[in-house]
Amino acid sequence: MPANTDGGVGRRIAYYRSVVRPKLTQQELANAACVALGTIRKIERGERGVSGDTLQAIADALGVDPVRLCRDRGTAHSQARDGLPALSAAIAAYDCPDDGPVRPVSELRDAVDTAVKWRLGAQYTRIVRDLPDLLPELARAYHTAADGDRAELAQLLVSAYRCADAAAYKLGAHDLSARLIELMRWVTAAAEDPLLTASVAYVRTETFFAARAHAAGLRALQQAIDMAPVPTTAVERAVRGALHMRAAVIAGRARDADAAVAHLSDAGRLAEQVTENVYYGTAFGPDSVRIHQVSVAVSLGGDHVSAALGITHEWKPPTGLAAERRSGFYIELARAQLWAGMPDSAFESLKVARRVASQHTRDHPWVREDASTLRRLRRADSETLTSFAEWCAAT
Repeated sequence: MPANTDGGVGRRIAYYRSVVRPKLTQQELANAACVALGTIRKIERGERGVSGDTLQAIADALGVDPVRLCRDRGTAHSQARDGLPALSAAIAAYDCPDDGPVRPVSELRDAVDTAVKWRLGAQYTRIVRDLPDLLPELARAYHTAADGDRAELAQLLVSAYRCADAAAYKLGAHDLSARLIELMRWVTAAAEDPLLTASVAYVRTETFFAARAHAAGLRALQQAIDMAPVPTTAVERAVRGALHMRAAVIAGRARDADAAVAHLSDAGRLAEQVTENVYYGTAFGPDSVRIHQVSVAVSLGGDHVSAALGITHEWKPPTGLAAERRSGFYIELARAQLWAGMPDSAFESLKVARRVASQHTRDHPWVREDASTLRRLRRADSETLTSFAEWCAAT
């Protein structure tokens, strides 16, 4: 059978090996699957592919369906997903929108500000409900704008595209997300704002996450950092710091610990010079950096997991942070707790994530995967856990 070269296979094998009960060492998995220890190590590090027969043997040893190891679980169906086709239709004629009404710039600004609040609050159903009308209207306004309004309308259009992208990406519509990001990059040129360009580079990283092209994504972010203005104001420091945060995360996914630590250090230094706030659409400050420290530690795995748990022993994200970011923290924490053999704590973290941002949690692939794992780990079926698993469509 052909070899599966998806680098995510190795990470998923390592995940299931580490959380099944009893836990398996790499040597024990190699023995159970009748595979050489060196082969297991290389597969988990993403240094070699895995044939169909080997994958089946490893899956049998782990007691899981090989499909779970081949790809991430699909997204749960939700009401928000029903609105994605309308979003796609709304941007089809981005350069030649239908005729229609156009509100004054001040009213459009208010509408976009509301959409941004929905994005930060992970209210995706509202985004896919309202933006199919707002996006064409903004496009009409942009294409017919007087010179004095064009730059601001470009910024508003980028912000609206970003809101639509947040819903598309979080709901698993990665092709639609990539189209929206390209539209952001297209319209940014008209805004003539280097900070807006940098903020779009931050969002563009989603395409590299979706493709698991982590090394390429890290290069793209480094280029964006190099091109960003030398920071002399709080906003410039925050925008640059956000790029470093993002670079640290994707470096962690690439298992480049040195780069991840370096970018986190740069982000932390810049965060000390600003207050926690939303800058050009991205939350940045000391609390955001701390959350990303946990995310990076979970991505690196192994001994780094204890560092993630150490951060959370004395600190939790304040309620003033964006709901999407706070729920993401608890989802990451749950995974670290599973790796550390703390299933009860992991379930509590998942429940907190749901309370903070229900839609973000329900459609997160890690939540379904971890909820499914928790059901296997518990000897007696828990009504609460079963209800949670059914809610997020875990099996």
